Amino acid sequence: MSPAVPLMLSNEYLQHIVKSALLEDIGTGDITTALTIPAKRVVSAAMVSRSVGIVAGMPLVEEVYRQLAPDVTVFAHCEDGGEVSAGTVMCTIQGDASVILTGERVALNFVQRLCGIASLTRKFVILTEGTTARIVDTRKTTPGLRALEKYAVRCGGGHNHRCGLYDAVLIKDNHIAACGSITAAVALARCGAPHTMTITVECDTIQQVDEALTAGADIILLDNMPPSTLKQAVQRIAKRAIVEASGGVSLNTVAEIASTGVDIISVGALTHSAVSLDIGLDIEMEQ
Repeated sequence: MSPAVPLMLSNEYLQHIVKSALLEDIGTGDITTALTIPAKRVVSAAMVSRSVGIVAGMPLVEEVYRQLAPDVTVFAHCEDGGEVSAGTVMCTIQGDASVILTGERVALNFVQRLCGIASLTRKFVILTEGTTARIVDTRKTTPGLRALEKYAVRCGGGHNHRCGLYDAVLIKDNHIAACGSITAAVALARCGAPHTMTITVECDTIQQVDEALTAGADIILLDNMPPSTLKQAVQRIAKRAIVEASGGVSLNTVAEIASTGVDIISVGALTHSAVSLDIGLDIEMEQ
């Protein structure tokens, strides 16, 4: 069953990001297509998954061809959040061959990248099933594509961390060093932040965990701690704050980290290390 994918990307955002991508790729024109494809050659093409994965980004395919030529029709055969296997036809595109070919790479780039993120996220989610841990992303995203990549994480069954520097307080090691102490940093943040905004403190040691608890942190981020120390910290916090684990999380380590009782596991690899799903676009026939 496909998971519910909330917070669909807005039409305005899709239009903006696709317009920019098309301009980057096409520039003054598709020379090869213009020289080799007869005018008004109508064809059908299939976008086919060549491996198993999770779908993300199908609305971008529709937007690519909507911007290139409204009379090119995209028939989606799967939904974002669903699973595909090798050989699955994800969508069929019908219309002018020159338009389909001109938009091919941009459409594939979007879908391959987002499906890769969604597919990797699903693997992490599966490995933490049966625990209290929630898999979340980070800000380690491709510049300019954060909203898309975080959307793909949701398609894979993960959750989003803060979207940017503006929507949550996260006091990290350099903030603590510059401010002087965890206690001072939390006190200043508490005075200035809205009452609805949580305050997270990154901790490297159990001693810092104790200081963060005393200071009144809402979320304690346990950074690069081995599982034995994570478990000790979870017991020490005793549900007085939300517990997040982060740092070097991989498919090989995430299950053991989840078993320690942490509430959140933030995984930068979801977006900075995902491998694009293998997807192709094949002209099927002339009409």
